[in-house]
Amino acid sequence: MASRAIWKGQLRLSLVSIPVEIHSATKSGARLSFRQIHGPSGKRVHYEKTVSGIGPIDADEILKGYEIGDDEYLLLEPEEIDAIKLETKKTLELVQFVDASEIPPLYYDRPYYVVPTDDLAQDAYRVVRDALRQAKKIGLGQLVMRGKEYLCALRPCGDGILLETLHYADEIREADPLFSEIEDEPADKELLEVATQLIDRKTDSFDASAFTDHYDAALRDLIDRKRKSKKTPRAKTGEDDSSRGGDNVVDLMSALQDSLKADGSGKSGSKSVGKSTGRKSSSKTSGSKSSASKSSKSSGAKSSTKKSA
Repeated sequence: MASRAIWKGQLRLSLVSIPVEIHSATKSGARLSFRQIHGPSGKRVHYEKTVSGIGPIDADEILKGYEIGDDEYLLLEPEEIDAIKLETKKTLELVQFVDASEIPPLYYDRPYYVVPTDDLAQDAYRVVRDALRQAKKIGLGQLVMRGKEYLCALRPCGDGILLETLHYADEIREADPLFSEIEDEPADKELLEVATQLIDRKTDSFDASAFTDHYDAALRDLIDRKRKSKKTPRAKTGEDDSSRGGDNVVDLMSALQDSLKADGSGKSGSKSVGKSTGRKSSSKTSGSKSSASKSSKSSGAKSSTKKSA
């Protein structure tokens, strides 16, 4: 599967701008993952955005809220946030260069590959890559990606350039409160000598392929053994699971109640389930309107409606 760029823009060094793309350097699906299954029904567990007293809501009804007091929020429209103009949305400028040893390891976050967008950009791209390698420096800059401005470190990586996002200073937790209770006394000399010998004996060149995820391997072995066993319980979600008709209980009840009120006041019109909360619903089944109108003519309609809900 071809890699998809997560950011496109310009890599700038002084007056030189290079069109580049940024791709993730790690694979999210490399490890085994599970789905949550409801045991009694065998159906998949879904997560929805809901509001107390209303039920499920549409994503376009959600605003960002910044808490300014006791359960009081300042509301911001998505358009207002998108309107914030930063040069780093489309430009990654190298503004400083440092030695690799100057950046503590705890500042590093995630790695990405930086690649030129076309053949015309390769010449300038190679110049920046080789200059970093020759100077033995790391370039620092900032860019906006996924709704956040990141601090970035760029270094040569084989034939290309590696970008690593860094934590900002205010994101790093102070270590002193955790380490303060450790005594400052030097370690015992004999024990230190033995530990040093053990370290020397196990010292070797780093090879990531020499390490495996034993937990992931054990899980795969467990699944393989259970798959071969006929006694292993299984769940088949089926097509009904994707329709998720149970999600519309609140919408249906609201529509039926609105229909009762409309019929009681002599109005012939009735609301659809999807319009009751602005949610596109799959509960517009044939006969839903007729059942709503019939319920107003029978004395036991309300109780039957509540039971079905």
